[in-house]
Amino acid sequence: MARGNVGVYKVFYKGETEDFVVYVDDVASVKQWRKDKTVPLAQVVSGWKIFVTHRHGAQGIHDGASKATLSNEFGTSNEMECITKILEKGELQESENNERNGSTNDSKGALLGR
Repeated sequence: MARGNVGVYKVFYKGETEDFVVYVDDVASVKQWRKDKTVPLAQVVSGWKIFVTHRHGAQGIHDGASKATLSNEFGTSNEMECITKILEKGELQESENNERNGSTNDSKGALLGR
């Protein structure tokens, strides 16, 4: 069974002290939200989690952002306000996970060649 082959969409925000990433459902929903703030964030954001990449750009290791880090960068530790700022000022990025194939159960004894 093939896995992967799906789009990954995120908004990357380069801050003064850290780089931040928020995953979103798709590019179109972010663009729509930027034009019309009445669109609920629940239809835009995927997962309600802010990640930091430790100044390694959008491709670095993603760790959850602490309240102290958010407060230092955005002046608040309220995640909703921080996500809003990241979506407004961040850079939209999209990529695609490559399709992966692999066996699902190698222990099917009778099906193994003898």
